[in-house]
This record gives sequence, structure tokens and C-alpha cells, in this order.
Amino acid sequence: MINEQGGVNGRKINYVALDDAYSPPKTVEQTRKLIESEEVLFIVNPVGTAPNLAVLKYVNQKGVPDLFIGTGATIFNDPEHYPWTLSWTPHYASEGEIYARYILATKPDARIGILSQNDDLGRDYLLGFRRGLGDKASKMVVSSLTYNVTDPTVDSQIVSLKTSGADVFVIVTTPKFSAQAIRKAFDIDWHPQKFVVSVGSSIAGAIKPAGFEASKGVISAAYQKDPG
Repeated sequence: MINEQGGVNGRKINYVALDDAYSPPKTVEQTRKLIESEEVLFIVNPVGTAPNLAVLKYVNQKGVPDLFIGTGATIFNDPEHYPWTLSWTPHYASEGEIYARYILATKPDARIGILSQNDDLGRDYLLGFRRGLGDKASKMVVSSLTYNVTDPTVDSQIVSLKTSGADVFVIVTTPKFSAQAIRKAFDIDWHPQKFVVSVGSSIAGAIKPAGFEASKGVISAAYQKDPG
């Protein structure tokens, strides 16, 4: 529509999309291609904490606007050091704090087990979650385990979390691992109150693959409508 109306100050928009496969080394390669070969005016909504972190310094050194990036890690909200990077996703720490306050209000005697991604995504959520629990965090969190994005499954972590006696399960994962966590808990007959963070709660990517029966009762949050 904008191009049909004459573009921006007479210049037409040319949309270039490259796939980084959610792999930081690939992000570096593709971002360099966009900036140095395609000579783009700006980059919009690149997805992922680790991928964006891999090119954060580079795009700012190049002075290319990196707009509405798809991660809520607090490191990207730093206009003093990274003025060309603009966050979009609500901050993970704030969301984590909201879940903690909800648990304190509805189940103050909860025994909490946590599965989180072993990077800034997971650490930011946990930072806010523990901040929300305050001085009760050490008593309420009975087990906190991590996984790496290269891991094939999180089955062993789910079995360990069940063994901990947790009756609340906080799932700080991306959709693939959310689906695995929900399904495995169901399959081993572990039925805690489950919380799934917004970035891992996609209906098509997490809830449906896990199975709607297994996903009943899951609590999450959303900052946009899910077309799935």
C-alpha cells in the first residue's frame, strides 16, 4: 500500500527476509549479509534472545536501526550502550514477577519446581520470578533445573522435578520444550499447577503438540492475539 502511494519520500520499500534457523552463528552470517550485501535501511523483528545477543554489538557499531526485536531480555533495553536496538517483547523479568505474585496470592504454601532455558531468556524470567516471591523464594522453590536449546528432550528434568515433590510447575521454555514438558508431566502422572511463559505458550507450537487433554489448566500470559 505504501509503495502504491509513492513510497517513503519517493523511495519504495523492498522487503528482504533471510532465515537464521534460530542459530546464533547463522544469525551473524545472515545479519552481515543484510547489512553489508543488501545494505538494508533497517532490520525489523529478529527473533530470539541468543540470536539477537550474537549481533547486538555489530548492528550498533554499524549504526543500523534494529527495530522491535523479538526478545524480552533486559540486556536489550540499554539505549546508553545500544541506541540502535529497540525492544518489542514485554520484559521477561516483569512477566516472571507477575506469575510469582499470582502464586503468592492463590497458593502461598506452594512447592515450586522450575524448568528454564539456560541463557538470558531463562535467567531473566527467574530473576523476576524470585524477585516477586521475595524472601519466600528460598523456601517455596524446591527445585530449579535448566536445559540447553540443543538438547533433544527435557524428559529427565521432568522426572526429577516430579521427584522433588513440587505441586506448582513453572515452565520457562520456548514452544518445543513447553510441549515436551507438558506432555511428559502428563505421561508420568504428575499433575501440578502449570505455568507456561508467554514465549512458550503458542497454541500451534506448544499446546496442540502437547495435547489438549495434557494441557488442561495451564496458566499463561499473552501480549498479542494468537491466531492459532
